[in-house]
Amino acid sequence: MRPLTTNVHLFTAAIDKRLVLVFEEGVLIGSGVIEEITEEAIKIRNIPYPRDTCRFALVPSSAAY
Repeated sequence: MRPLTTNVHLFTAAIDKRLVLVFEEGVLIGSGVIEEITEEAIKIRNIPYPRDTCRFALVPSSAAY
């Protein structure tokens, strides 16, 4: 897994429709394709995940299938 730590990482994952994992306090709490990016949250599967408490990681292409 590659952490998505910058806006460039997040926007690239969204444009490429890559599968993203969402973690909070080290626990996997969601996954899917990024639908919307704001300063406050990343929306995946219509759920806004706060950027200040959640971490996002890209699933390697080979693991997505």
